[in-house]
Amino acid sequence: MSSIQEVVIGELTPQPIHIGRGRPLAWIAGPCVIEEQRTMALTAERLKKLSEKLSVPIVFKSSFEKDNRSSEEHYSGPGLEEGLELLAWIKKEFELPVLSDVHRADDVSAVREVLDVIQVPAFLCQQTSLLLAVGRAGKVVNVKKGQFMAPEGMAGAVGKLESTGNRSILLTERGTSFGYNQLVADLTSIPIMQGLGYPVVFDAGHQVRRYGIPSADPQGGAPEQIPPLLRAGIAAGANMVFLETHPNPREALCDAASQFPLDRLEDLMSEARDLADLVRAQGHA
Repeated sequence: MSSIQEVVIGELTPQPIHIGRGRPLAWIAGPCVIEEQRTMALTAERLKKLSEKLSVPIVFKSSFEKDNRSSEEHYSGPGLEEGLELLAWIKKEFELPVLSDVHRADDVSAVREVLDVIQVPAFLCQQTSLLLAVGRAGKVVNVKKGQFMAPEGMAGAVGKLESTGNRSILLTERGTSFGYNQLVADLTSIPIMQGLGYPVVFDAGHQVRRYGIPSADPQGGAPEQIPPLLRAGIAAGANMVFLETHPNPREALCDAASQFPLDRLEDLMSEARDLADLVRAQGHA
């Protein structure tokens, strides 16, 4: 069994989150994209309560910019300044570490002042200038594996980050292209990417999106398939879970058909915790 570098999120906070072999299953969760403050606050408050009630470590996730929307007319977020301001407020108000995507090297100096985890989007996982800038920020970095990449191909992204001296790296399995408009979860990518030396996050939501159909169309996703996918990823040894959730998915401004309902998250999170504990007790994660 390969060794995995332990990654610590919020190392200087009262309750740092340790990600690695044998550590409790942690979550990255929140709305796909930053919306108005009420929705963000409602979600963060609920996630904080679930974290305390279930003893589950949670990182709050929401994107200040979604730069890969299928149309320039679709909502892409409030932008860097306003988005970071709201994430900083959530971090302070609810005492949750925060994560967001960054698309440009020029934005890294601003996001490093707020974010606990800087995420590199799947489409940019080979972008050398971005990876180097993010690595030099000295923060935990989560790189989402591109749907066009073999898991062992993520060694390139890891090497670029390591060249900056950064060893706080997470790698996310979020689906592999199956034809043109569908993603499938390659569960073998979890141990393969762990073999690169770092914890692996399993994104249980993006595979249920039906690409080519507008995300606001109910046919654009199958969120009822999230629980079995989540169970499979945990059983395969994932160190962390990524799941977008919303108080009212049908009204979400992004990925409305594939976000998991916030009011159903407690049962899913409790089930996931118990399964993860079993997998860890058997020495598989």
